[in-house]
Amino acid sequence: MDGYPPIENHGLIGDLQTAALVTTDGDVDWFCAPRFDSPSVFGALLDRAKGGHCAVRPRHRAYATKQLYLPDTAILVTRFMTEAGAGEVIDFMPVTGGTVTASHRLVRMIRCVRGRMTFEVEVAPRFDYGRQGHRLHISEQGAVFAAADGTTLTVHPIREPDDERLLDLLTDRRDDLHFTLTLEAGQERGLALEWAADGPPGEMRPARYARLFDETAAFWRSWLRQSRYAGRWRETVERSAITLKLLTFAPTGAVVAAPTAALPEHPGGERNWDYRFTWIRDASFSVYALLGLGFTEEARAFIRWLTDRVEERAGSESGTGPLNVMYTVDGSSDLDEQTLDHWEGYAGSAPVRIGNGAAAQLQLDIYGEALDSIHFAHRHGIRVGHRGWHALLTNLDWLADHWDRAEEGLWETRGGRQDFTYGRVMSWVAFDRALRLAGSNGRPAAADRWRTARDACYDQVMAKGWSEGRQAFVQHYGGDVLDSSLLRMATVGFLTPDDPMWTSTLDAMEQELVSDSLVYRYDPEASPDGLRGAEGTFSLCTFMYVDALARAGRADKARLVFEKMMGYANHLGLYSEEIDPTGRQLGNFPQAFTHLALVDAAITLDAALDRAR
Repeated sequence: MDGYPPIENHGLIGDLQTAALVTTDGDVDWFCAPRFDSPSVFGALLDRAKGGHCAVRPRHRAYATKQLYLPDTAILVTRFMTEAGAGEVIDFMPVTGGTVTASHRLVRMIRCVRGRMTFEVEVAPRFDYGRQGHRLHISEQGAVFAAADGTTLTVHPIREPDDERLLDLLTDRRDDLHFTLTLEAGQERGLALEWAADGPPGEMRPARYARLFDETAAFWRSWLRQSRYAGRWRETVERSAITLKLLTFAPTGAVVAAPTAALPEHPGGERNWDYRFTWIRDASFSVYALLGLGFTEEARAFIRWLTDRVEERAGSESGTGPLNVMYTVDGSSDLDEQTLDHWEGYAGSAPVRIGNGAAAQLQLDIYGEALDSIHFAHRHGIRVGHRGWHALLTNLDWLADHWDRAEEGLWETRGGRQDFTYGRVMSWVAFDRALRLAGSNGRPAAADRWRTARDACYDQVMAKGWSEGRQAFVQHYGGDVLDSSLLRMATVGFLTPDDPMWTSTLDAMEQELVSDSLVYRYDPEASPDGLRGAEGTFSLCTFMYVDALARAGRADKARLVFEKMMGYANHLGLYSEEIDPTGRQLGNFPQAFTHLALVDAAITLDAALDRAR
């Protein structure tokens, strides 16, 4: 790995507008500001030499580490144990709230809990993905890194006025900051990093740090108390809920797919995508999970964001439809894909991509996901207003004209368009949910046209999506490749869970796509997707498999798969996108879609086990 930590050896902290990753060695190696999708300040995750980081570790190199979250919070504790003593680094970001802010703080408190310990600290930012140089200015009150474009990162020491000798600031030829900190048992000092501070650096007394710590802990515990989940996997589900909240851009309610970019789905391969955006599909899934857990305001905020996207391009002519596949957190569709050729990529996995070219693809399933989430929210009292409904009418008019087109599909293949079965199934969902919404609310609707389109989608899937040879529904018409996206056919009500055609499909997937409980999306060799390299099993698909098994009356098997999957989480209960054959995590980390599917699977499985009992 050439000095790169395993992807799973990270914890996540954030302030609901951006986030940072912290390794089990106390290294902040990923942090973008002021938003999730902004250029990186610390990016050593993607280039150890050129990316920049903020490291805190014992001077004594013979140490063991443990990492945990303060219970029911997003406050991360990294523990170091040596023969001479034990210490902790407590990392958190004070929550910014629902208003866009320029300033963002990352607090790193260093504490000695046993014996005596000397810590080495290095602050080495690399602004704008390492493309901008910086100057370092040190004063008695702290330090400021100033980039060429005027952006700043300020270091505020956390200390008492009479103990400056505990923290001596030094620089080097690269204008990075270094210092050592020697502490006795019971002592704690540290630093607060502030992006775009509105004043000079200043000492922060430990008492002020304690207030920030208490306020941050109180916020997370108060928020989590809204959860209504009381099932068998409460700790796991609530950690997923906190993770999803950390991936939410509070000012708009948008949920990013992951806080990272370009982590490889296969080491050394080219499947390295930027996930710091909001996919219509992924975020629509968040409505089910959030409402299922009782987080109504978060679901309401996303529905408002989604309705804004539906309204803003209603009636516009576009080859890919009135909805984009993905957006930035503020609703922009400017996601031009480019590569950072000066970075080597995680463990040498190039290219490093920022932006996402899949935004311009045609993916018909997003209309079904959007309408299904709006319908589900409506059943929970979250209603779409007059303007939103009329915008939906124009979206459905477009879909009625275009649902029967080849597309790139759910998995964003780059090998050419196909008639994907899942896209047709979700087009059926769009028309079905629209008819239900109109019927239950007396809204104006082109009901006859929608009903005709819905039935045509259904008949076509049954005629062309089913393979007699495989005795299963297949990935696309005219082929015989299986695809785990179709695990949702029974979930969305296209088929009943006990339909023989569905149970036969489930059995076929188990034979071909399931490996010791872990599920592949599809076989890239059997269905080339235009990209080089293999990939691991998809954690999202494994949790979808659990859900499908539970709905099909196979609750005991579903529980075993779910329990096995729990073993693939990292030490904090976090999941990336994929898992390789050795059990290591691959792809962007942590992934919202996986944690959403975990929550849904847990809720469905709990209900199935209760019924069986």
